[in-house]
Amino acid sequence: MSKPEMNWAAIDADPRFQELHRKKTSFLWGLMIFSIIYYFLLPIGAAYFTDLFKVKVWGPVNIGILFALSEFVVAWTIAGVYAKRANAEFDEMAAAIIKDAHNMGAK
Repeated sequence: MSKPEMNWAAIDADPRFQELHRKKTSFLWGLMIFSIIYYFLLPIGAAYFTDLFKVKVWGPVNIGILFALSEFVVAWTIAGVYAKRANAEFDEMAAAIIKDAHNMGAK
């Protein structure tokens, strides 16, 4: 017994899918803009705020090195924020769509 084919056009036209796509896209754009700005603060700071980036914090460690290392922390934080939001909201919305997917204009 074969499974019926999905009607992807009907799924795409579903208002719930459109809402999921809109929410997810706007959330991801926000995260991406934040991460790009944070990423480019390092070369901008190194080029234009050299005195600040040279300030020693502990031994040979300066603010520039700490800022560079903070990029890893920010990247993991962004991943965590996305995972939390996806698990709490996006996955629930997707599960409701998947539940009804076989009934949406079956071919």
